[in-house]
Amino acid sequence: MAKKIADLLVENLVDAGVKRIYAVTGDSLNPINDAVRRDGRLEWIHVRHEEAGAYAASMDAELDGIGCCMGSSGPGHVHLINGLYDANRSGNPVIAIASTITTDKFGMENFQETNIEKLFDDCSKYCVMANTPQQAANAFQSAIQHAIQMRGVAVVGLPGDVSEAEVKDITVASKNFYTNSIVTPGKQELAELAEVINSKEKVMLFCGYGCKDAQQEVMELAEKINSPIGFSFRGKIFFDKIDNPYAVGLNGLLGSKSGFKTMQEADLVIMLGTDFPYTDFLPEENTMIQIDDKPERIGRRAKVDYGYAGKIKDTLEALLPMIIKKSDDEFLKDMRELHEDQEKKYASYVNERSKDKFIHPEFVASIIDEVATDDAIFTVDTGMSAVWAARYIRGKRNRYLTGSFNHGSMANAMPMAIGAGLSRPDRQVIALCGDGGISMLLGDMMTISQYNIPVKMIVFNNRSLGMVKVEMLVAGYPDWQTDMKNPDFAKVAEAMDIKAWNVEECANVKDIIQEALNHDGPALVNIFTDPDALAMPPRVDFNQIKGFAKSMGKLMLNGQTADVIDSAKSNMKYLKELF
Repeated sequence: MAKKIADLLVENLVDAGVKRIYAVTGDSLNPINDAVRRDGRLEWIHVRHEEAGAYAASMDAELDGIGCCMGSSGPGHVHLINGLYDANRSGNPVIAIASTITTDKFGMENFQETNIEKLFDDCSKYCVMANTPQQAANAFQSAIQHAIQMRGVAVVGLPGDVSEAEVKDITVASKNFYTNSIVTPGKQELAELAEVINSKEKVMLFCGYGCKDAQQEVMELAEKINSPIGFSFRGKIFFDKIDNPYAVGLNGLLGSKSGFKTMQEADLVIMLGTDFPYTDFLPEENTMIQIDDKPERIGRRAKVDYGYAGKIKDTLEALLPMIIKKSDDEFLKDMRELHEDQEKKYASYVNERSKDKFIHPEFVASIIDEVATDDAIFTVDTGMSAVWAARYIRGKRNRYLTGSFNHGSMANAMPMAIGAGLSRPDRQVIALCGDGGISMLLGDMMTISQYNIPVKMIVFNNRSLGMVKVEMLVAGYPDWQTDMKNPDFAKVAEAMDIKAWNVEECANVKDIIQEALNHDGPALVNIFTDPDALAMPPRVDFNQIKGFAKSMGKLMLNGQTADVIDSAKSNMKYLKELF
């Protein structure tokens, strides 16, 4: 049998390190499906919705360096877009194949015809339509190199007739060429950087995901200059550890007072590998340094005084010998004391008494943190689930935590757990799901069941769009259309052959979560949490307080006094912090 372009694609993917493909087969995708079957080296994961496949492929890329998803003509590949936006903004190398109608049908508004280059241009680093076999061969090679080198999504549009064409006189390499280069600022720039750090007394390190491979170097720098370490949500899991004597917490919308105050009071803030999006929480008066291996990111969020292009690990290795050890640790001690006080407050919230079906989500998150393994992988939905993860899930020996932290999409936790569970079957994978999030892609729980992926889904079932509710209240709107009528998620899971439990009482939370984590196979725990649980950001301005009071007044005028009282009771612990 003659080799086809679909076979060449499979060879390219295997050579690049792809282990599996997430897709719903059919139509123009069938030639690739058959090539995968005949080759036997790639696993085909039949997802129920292509968006879930894109999220799962993104997780493959985050953990193993590359992932792959596919969608068939028209609606099939259109469904990939939201997950690809998330992958691209997260810097995850994903190869997306958008198969499409045959080339002779282009330009006539044919059935399921789309303009692939226009469609995917904004959610990719590379996008090309392969109209001939030679062009397809070039595109496969170029897409893989773009995805890995530029850290993002590469899309190849592939017509069905091109997939089926024979490989003849193809002149292109099928290997991926990538070098893990050392990237640092130049000697003069390093000297300037060291001089600035050495001249400042109160220095804060603010660390993002770019510090993932530089944890040791960050700790050495913090020790040398007595610097508190703050972190973004994506950098949290690497530094938010009980035994880290420099940690002062998160800053940003989900941050803590200690993380915010440290950044405001430091003479010098050094942003390491973070493209921090919450500009309202960044200081304007002190000196700021930003180091990133993507120089185009420097200064686009913060008032940066000194910017340097370099990988964090490489840069700190070169910088450390030039740094003079600081003896004054008063700033570090003060900020650590504030941080420890904040941690005690969070711990006290855990012990608040819960009513049946109104279990405090803080308590649930703290239990998960307590009983999960030291190398667990957590995927977190956007919304209130992210708040509780930010406050209570701590880094341990080799834990990992991720979510839609750059794109902010709902429904990401469960499909990301699919990718994590397949990539790391030897590790505990826990998806912290909101009821709104898991409802969106509920069908792909059947993918988890079909492939017996041993992920554990913890559903924070607060019967509402909790984060949206908070947004409306602080803006002065009465919350409306945020309540949700949910199915019995445990029964749904059981119908899909997934072990499941409902938890309605606080006393049962720990035992059932522990039982679920110990279960040999996929499991779901549906926990009825308090829909009025609130989370205060580290800085609340007067307009937000006024908006909250205004919305409460509107609710009372509309006959919802009981709801206002319930909300106040549930959140008195947080409201006290405002005054």
